[in-house]
Amino acid sequence: MPTAIIADDEDLPRAELRRMLADVWPELQILAECEHGADALEAIQQHEPDIAFLDIRMPGLSGLDVAHAVKGHCHAVFTTAYDSHALDAFAAGALDYLLKPLSRERLQEAAGRLRERLSASRPAPDISQLMSELDRRLRSGGHGAAERIRWISASVGDTIKMFPVEKILFFASDEKYTRVVSSDDEAHVRKPLRELIDGLDPEIFWQIHRSVVVRADAIAKAHRDEMGKVTVELRGCTEKLKVSQAYAWRFRPM
Repeated sequence: MPTAIIADDEDLPRAELRRMLADVWPELQILAECEHGADALEAIQQHEPDIAFLDIRMPGLSGLDVAHAVKGHCHAVFTTAYDSHALDAFAAGALDYLLKPLSRERLQEAAGRLRERLSASRPAPDISQLMSELDRRLRSGGHGAAERIRWISASVGDTIKMFPVEKILFFASDEKYTRVVSSDDEAHVRKPLRELIDGLDPEIFWQIHRSVVVRADAIAKAHRDEMGKVTVELRGCTEKLKVSQAYAWRFRPM
């Protein structure tokens, strides 16, 4: 019996996809429904499904990040509200996507392709290059792009510190606050990291952990230990930052 997980941060699209899949592909077993990318990654590692239906944009870990992390382990199908022009990177046929609101006919078409791949025992393709290109296109021209942040203002007692974004080395977030660190100063802002990410240039700032975003050109070294865990060292900073498995693909040898 074929198996799948569904990941979308909105309840209604998740429920609608499950309902439509039950209609067009009744033998498909849904093993888990996930609200966040990190939950989807854990579900894929735990259940090892044949297919992952992933919303492209979710807070924190996106569907693209999840697909990068599990490449080759399951077939990825993306659900998205982006228009088809932004998604022409899919033309290679290695991936599939479903535009919201979902169409029964389009879902049937995708299900047919997936059945064919599974029945032929075709391995999930290595989509690293295609995924990187898709991520670049969506971030630069996708719909709903946020205005880029130029300054971060943070209160420290009675003082307001101003950090030009080009001086920031990394952001580290907990549930309520985000730590902003430059080469010579730091402060906390009352805004979670997920709200800052859309305003940061993804070519300049890389997310390396659910709670950490780092300036790419400040990275001096990346270390991988005997357990495969990665940490990075930054220029102008003695602090070492952990890289989660979902983002370790950024530091694989060329």
